[in-house]
Amino acid sequence: MAAAPFVFPQVRAVAKPAIRIESVAIDFEEFRYRTPYVFGGRSVDRATILNVHVEARSRDGRVAHGFGSMPLGNQWAFPPDAMPNENTLGAMRRLADRIHFITGGFKEYGHPLDINQALEPDILRAAAAVSKELSLAAPIPKLATLVTASAFDAAIHDAYGKSLGLSCYECYGENQMSRDLAPYLNADFRGEYLDRYVQRKPTPRIRLFHSVGAGDPIEQLDVRKPIGDGLPEDLPSWIAHDGLTRLKIKLNGADLKEDVERTVRIDRAAAAVRKTDWKYCLDFNERCKNVAYLLDFLHQVKERAPQGFERILYIEQPTRRDLKSDRANVMHEAAKLRPVVIDESLTDLESLLLAREMGYTGIALKACKGQSQAMLMAAAGQKYKMFLTVQDLTCPGASLVHSAGIAAHVPGVAGLEANSRQYMPAANKPWESRFPGLFRITDGTLDTSRLSGPGLGVGP
Repeated sequence: MAAAPFVFPQVRAVAKPAIRIESVAIDFEEFRYRTPYVFGGRSVDRATILNVHVEARSRDGRVAHGFGSMPLGNQWAFPPDAMPNENTLGAMRRLADRIHFITGGFKEYGHPLDINQALEPDILRAAAAVSKELSLAAPIPKLATLVTASAFDAAIHDAYGKSLGLSCYECYGENQMSRDLAPYLNADFRGEYLDRYVQRKPTPRIRLFHSVGAGDPIEQLDVRKPIGDGLPEDLPSWIAHDGLTRLKIKLNGADLKEDVERTVRIDRAAAAVRKTDWKYCLDFNERCKNVAYLLDFLHQVKERAPQGFERILYIEQPTRRDLKSDRANVMHEAAKLRPVVIDESLTDLESLLLAREMGYTGIALKACKGQSQAMLMAAAGQKYKMFLTVQDLTCPGASLVHSAGIAAHVPGVAGLEANSRQYMPAANKPWESRFPGLFRITDGTLDTSRLSGPGLGVGP
């Protein structure tokens, strides 16, 4: 079931706090990775970060400045199979310029959820227009459109909270929202508001999932060319350095023997440093050709490493992201063994409901799909009793603070993947002194206790 068509709530919004966008500015930053991040059959060694600055005005004339930031992440959101990396990145940059124009031209007062829903049709049309103008071999997918728009949405939520002097997570109740959740989701949510599903105050500590990329050294003997920058260079060193207890294991999905051997080897390396408390996420990045591959993989891991199998907490996006064209790959049997989580597939409520029908039992929330979507999907995931986790997009700086805020304010999440400290530490440097508990890890957790400042909590 799709969400109801959007009608801007001009009448009901009058009595509620609301903002209007006065101006929008954007800029880009470029960073090289410390070491390439290999996942889903591709290697990423650099990032383009989109920063968005919004000036907004409340009905009573107060001016607030919001900030949003997000890596464009084209190699994940817009896979390069059909065209070169520079084409997909160029398309997303062009789309960012178009969204800049669309957002700056919107002059209705509203809650951030209303503004987001009002803008989305124009943003989707802009993506189609950019695809045509650039004669792209494949159109900009909805996932890449969401990623490009996410920094704008974040800046609007940030500005709204700052206009009230509140954390944006304190702005999701009946006193702020113009209407209940039903128009954003479906009739199951009639009479409910986001504050039913989102905590006003942050959980003080969140478990960190450390990513073991497909090209990352597992043991010291795997280090072929030392980086020599003082940071760990193999998995046991990272475990000792950060006090890790959670791992996200990237798998290839194309060679069963290799995937099983890699998982068993990582489990042994982890257990050699610490025997207990381990939990793993297995991420195939949609590379398994079918669910039979996944089931065979799980049975072999259980046979080879029974304790390692018990440490598997959940499995992420094993098969193709386009669920409609891959209906045969249902996850009912796999989900009996471990929660199976959608990530790339999750772009709206319709995709979530289809995934549930196909046997998926969990969802990955991501700041890079927009604060509005993250909050709505968090509500839907809880309503439908799904497993919840928060993932990032090698998010550094402000985007990591944003991701950590989501993890800390959504009840019951399994943890947060946060890998910019591994692959892009240079982008984190300006933020380390402001949020040391997020950027300097010692006990395998992120200190999220301070994420209660105005707006998204990223600061001025």
